[in-house]
Amino acid sequence: MKVHPTPLAGLFILENNLFSDSRGFFTERFREDRWPPGSPVPRFIQDNFSRSAPRVLRGLHYQTNPAQGKLVTCMRGKIFDVAVDLRRSSVTFGKHFSLVLDGNEPRWLWVPEGFAHGFCVLGDEPADVLYKVNNYYSPAGDRGMHWNDPRLKIPWPIENPLLSEKDERLPGFAAYLEGPIFS
Repeated sequence: MKVHPTPLAGLFILENNLFSDSRGFFTERFREDRWPPGSPVPRFIQDNFSRSAPRVLRGLHYQTNPAQGKLVTCMRGKIFDVAVDLRRSSVTFGKHFSLVLDGNEPRWLWVPEGFAHGFCVLGDEPADVLYKVNNYYSPAGDRGMHWNDPRLKIPWPIENPLLSEKDERLPGFAAYLEGPIFS
């Protein structure tokens, strides 16, 4: 497994070894003993799975009380994946990182507590996304911000995405700025 740091502290990409031949491929999707040295291994307590149709955009979501970290991968299809740093004490507060996760390339994105997360489906086929989380879902702590807030400057590669009613109604980044959430 290779570890690739990103410009946002604490956010990193895990690239698994891939063994392929004419029949397909094999990879170990997750191994606790290969977690990046010096970074505490989260205790993952739940796996979540979503299937999204082409042009679906989910996010930007985050959770408080308890905060939730996510280890995200695409199992089938392709997604444009985004994390936004919401830690007020961070030098990259309000900045985002994005990458393409592809079911044919066994990579994960670790999105620690203090980040908002979202993705959109690329291409003409559905995308299956798996993410391991380190805290249970809390309806009372469920939060988010609007995916295309101009202050975030995320270069989404999709126009007129398919959104849930919940995601259409999410407030902008300014609403997050009004309250103390992550330090």
